[in-house]
Amino acid sequence: MEKLMYMMMIKKSKTYQKMTKQIVTEHVENIRKLDDEGKLEICGVFKGYPGMAGMYILKTESREEAEEICNAEPLVMGGYASYQLVGLQIANRENNYLL
Repeated sequence: MEKLMYMMMIKKSKTYQKMTKQIVTEHVENIRKLDDEGKLEICGVFKGYPGMAGMYILKTESREEAEEICNAEPLVMGGYASYQLVGLQIANRENNYLL
């Protein structure tokens, strides 16, 4: 079975600009935890894309696990952002770039 990664696209809500320092700290702590657990491939902030905050690429065993991570994101829990979860099939040298 082919293994997927999952991309969490984080979308700003109407209250995004009202985030407190505390919620930003919780967000960064969550990123560190995911990285420490080996579940975060990469993350970053989108620049120049109105309405989009950023993304995570998650390494999980299932879509359900990825959904749990998304729902536990402090920005989502606090109502500052929503998300869209997309399965990502990796193309690389090992799989001949999906040929």
